[in-house]
Amino acid sequence: MTAQTDIPSRMADLISGLRENGVTDAAVLMALESLPREMFLPDLFRDRAYDDVALPIGHHQTLSQPSVVGRMTQALELSDRMKVLEIGTGSGYQASVLARLCRRLYTIERHPALLKDAEERFQRLGLVNITTRLGDGSLGWPEQAPFERIMVTAAAADVPEVLLGQLGEGGIMIVPVGLDENDQHLVRVRRTADDIETDDLGPTRFVPLINGGVED
Repeated sequence: MTAQTDIPSRMADLISGLRENGVTDAAVLMALESLPREMFLPDLFRDRAYDDVALPIGHHQTLSQPSVVGRMTQALELSDRMKVLEIGTGSGYQASVLARLCRRLYTIERHPALLKDAEERFQRLGLVNITTRLGDGSLGWPEQAPFERIMVTAAAADVPEVLLGQLGEGGIMIVPVGLDENDQHLVRVRRTADDIETDDLGPTRFVPLINGGVED
């Protein structure tokens, strides 16, 4: 396990590395720095909590590397008055970053065990502006739409039309696109009054977005 005395220096090194890799938004960096990343990992991997790498969390899912979390969050251009949808709660790490930067976060996870653990972490962190749902993230959360921001933390074959339909005018969605792990790109989608604009933010690697019900 990571020695408690090492955490401040390792966190400082991580934040410095994120800045060098283009994560420059002060609010995003502060949110990342405020979170004990080891809390979101199984004991086996906690000694690597402050390495800029993706790590397993079980159920064939991963905790994204901090630089990816930083890039995706920064690209959302968040404000503290926004309602945000996250597809794929996972460990709750990305959700915990988002919740520090928005008014209300709605997050969906299809693995009951992962969602239960994430909810416990949110409670321990005092994050009261998160609403969770167990279900199929590919369907979004139509009852709460439209959303000003949507973040998808799994790779889709293309920009998901269902989620695009739940993005409000002026809204931004960040989604990894491409089912081949070696040919995925992070895409930023902006909805204007009469058009959809997309930007390629560069290569990335995520597990696939699954269309279907809850896992056992």
